[in-house]
Parts: sequence; C-alpha cells; structure tokens
Amino acid sequence: MAIASMTGFSRTTGQIAEGSFSWELKSVNARAFDARLRLPPGFDALEAPVRAVLAKRVKRGNVSVQLSFVRTVPSATLAVNEAVLDQLLALHARYAGRVSLEKPRIEALLAVRGVVEQVEAVVESPEQTARREAAILASFADAVAGLCRVRAEEGGRLGDVLSALLDDIAALHAEASSSAGAQPQALYSRLKAQLDALRDGVPALPEERLAQEVALLATKADIREELDRLAAHIGAARALLSEGGAVGRQFDFLCQEFNREANTLCSKAAEMALTQIGLKLKATIERLREQVQNIE
Repeated sequence: MAIASMTGFSRTTGQIAEGSFSWELKSVNARAFDARLRLPPGFDALEAPVRAVLAKRVKRGNVSVQLSFVRTVPSATLAVNEAVLDQLLALHARYAGRVSLEKPRIEALLAVRGVVEQVEAVVESPEQTARREAAILASFADAVAGLCRVRAEEGGRLGDVLSALLDDIAALHAEASSSAGAQPQALYSRLKAQLDALRDGVPALPEERLAQEVALLATKADIREELDRLAAHIGAARALLSEGGAVGRQFDFLCQEFNREANTLCSKAAEMALTQIGLKLKATIERLREQVQNIE
C-alpha cells in the first residue's frame, strides 16, 4: 500500500426518476477521522450508511460531505379545501345584511389558513424509496473512490518528498559519524587551551591527569548512542514509507524521536563542525515533520 494524503476533493453526479443529484467531498488535515454531512430534507436515512462507507475507506482527516438534490417531479401540489372555503363564504353571506361588507376577494380567502393545503403528488412506495437511496448511495461510493484516488496521488508526491528528506538526514548522519571521531581531540585541545590561559595561577597539570580529564569528558560527550538511534529511526521511517497505509501518526511520533536525538547531538558537540551538522539536521527534521502532518 502507498501512503495517502489527507487533502483531496471529489464530485459525482447522477440522475434518477425523481430528479438529479450530486455529491461533493472535501478532506483536509486533522488529528483523527471526522465526517461532517450536509443532506437535504428527506434524505436523513442516508446518514448512517454514508458514514459507514466513508469510515471503511478513510482512516484520518476531516471530510465534508454535501448532497445536492434537484427534483424534476414535484413532490407535492396545492389543493383548495372546499369545505373551509364554503364555510367562509357562508359566514360572509350571514353577516352581509347586518354590516356593510365588501365582496370577499379571492386572494384574501386563499390567504386564510387551512384554505390552501399541500398534498403529496405521489405517495412513494417502500420499494421506490429503496431504489432511490440505493442509486444515490452507489454514486456516493464512486465519490469516495474518487476522493481516495486523489489522496493517493497526492500521497505519492508526498512520499517522494519524504524519501528525499530521509536521504538528506542519512547524509547528515554520515557527516556526524565522521566528525564524531574528532571529538576527543577537540576536547583535549579545548581543555589544554583553557589551562594554558590559567597557567599563571594554576599548577602545571600532568599529561596523565589531562588525559584522564579528557577521557571523562569524552565519555560524557560520546554521541555514538545518538547516532545509532538516528540510524534506527531512518530505517524505521523508510519501512513506514514502504508499508504505506495510514502511517501518519506513527511517522509523526518518529519525527519527535528524530528531533530528540538531534537536540542531544547538538548539546554534546565539542566542535563547531559537529554543531553545524546538528543544526542542519534539526532543520531537515523540521521540514520532514511539516510534510508528515499531511499524511493519513
């Protein structure tokens, strides 16, 4: 499996007897999976199956789902309630002789509540409802497949970037390994220079004692353990790229481990060259971490 990005867009359209519809899916980065649905009135029954289909294909990211539906067949018609209208006319006739009344206007009568009613044009059978929902859900599955395809394509490009950054980290690791061999000599030179600067007030230090002090400092400044862990992290990161799938969280944790070793390496550096390598390493790891935030 290849890695996938968390960003993507997909749109599908369809036509059924009752009208036309379209699905729009947008996904962006998120710490976990979250789906936000916008369904038109009358389509609430689709929410559960839509979420189930989406959860099977998308493991991480904030996904917005919108269904639009335009009816070509009217779902309801207007009808005049003749009984209510007759009662209004009868009331007008009854009171016309008692008070001065104008003849009732049709728009006024129709505006009275209960005179005009909405009547379902066609009562949909359970079979028709099932067919309609099945057709719309089939289109949604296509939309999800399109979204996953876009996310996978973007993931392929991300994979190339991550692989190049891991190559840079491996190159810096090799530089640090070479520079680490000069650590004891750098410590010796620095300690001897400090002692020479204090020569007037400090008794001469025997070479054996100086060697002991340098050995002690060299032990504390030994970065071989950090370099070994960095090498292991590089191997683990390459393995995650090869494994693919929803590895974003694991990769994010690995970046934290990368950064921890780089910080320790910088703090132990006894010479400027190694410090510079450590700083470059930290900058490259930060670029890696930024790219990892886009992985599912």
